[in-house]
Amino acid sequence: MKGIKRFGFYLMLNLLVTAMISAVLALFQIPLESVSGLLLMCLIFGFAGSLISLALSKTIAKSSYKIQLINSESPDPRLRNLYESIGKMADLRRVPMPEVGVYPSKDVNAFATGPSVRNSLIAFSSEMFNHLSDDEIAAVAAHELTHITEGDMVSMTLVMGLINTFVMFAARIIAAVLDGAMRDNKGRGGLGYFGYYIVINILQNVLMLLAMIPASAYSRHREYRADRGAAELTGPKDMIAALSAIEEHYFPSDKQDSFALAKINNKKKMSLFATHPPMADRIDRLSRM
Repeated sequence: MKGIKRFGFYLMLNLLVTAMISAVLALFQIPLESVSGLLLMCLIFGFAGSLISLALSKTIAKSSYKIQLINSESPDPRLRNLYESIGKMADLRRVPMPEVGVYPSKDVNAFATGPSVRNSLIAFSSEMFNHLSDDEIAAVAAHELTHITEGDMVSMTLVMGLINTFVMFAARIIAAVLDGAMRDNKGRGGLGYFGYYIVINILQNVLMLLAMIPASAYSRHREYRADRGAAELTGPKDMIAALSAIEEHYFPSDKQDSFALAKINNKKKMSLFATHPPMADRIDRLSRM
């Protein structure tokens, strides 16, 4: 069922992007055959980076975060208990056991990554074990496991691939139209070689900014869904307590974090571009369950 839902979501996105591209072509009366090669190039470049990042996400996370994997034989009883709890939840969700690890950090946080349900990782910051109880950490694990079972990493990769494709394609089409409109009857004038690429860069930045609004809204939806999945597995009270503790012990980092989108807490001001809902709103929704 989840596979069908993900396919339906991806199909809907494809239809929306196709409709937007068709509207651009129709608006400027551009023959479809003259842009088929451009569209193919944008598709390749638009998805290549996203798919490569997804394929290498688990390897990159292990290396950049210095993640130490744990298992049922780990010497720390809390880590053993966490690993076994995740195993039981994975059995309930009928998915393979993900890899589980701990990374050194002053931030109380966690994230899930990996290219597929069968090849995934859940990582917890070391500081989480100093501020959350075992039941609260189990709720966080359930949140991250829900991201895995819902295929959120793959879905977000497809969203970004489609956005990249549309931004690259639309920017070049609009720049070509502007270049043609600025030429005289003899084909002189226009944007010029450098002007053409400057306009493309400006358009890509503007279009990407606009495209991130629906992408961020989808990211917030994922967090609400993962919170609900955690509450179903461990109970709303433990998830509420976990989110409250995570919020209380938030530790901001000045470093660029490539996995910030994947973490359970990404504390930034609420806006159209926020990838995570306000913690108070998440807790309020859980309270109503």
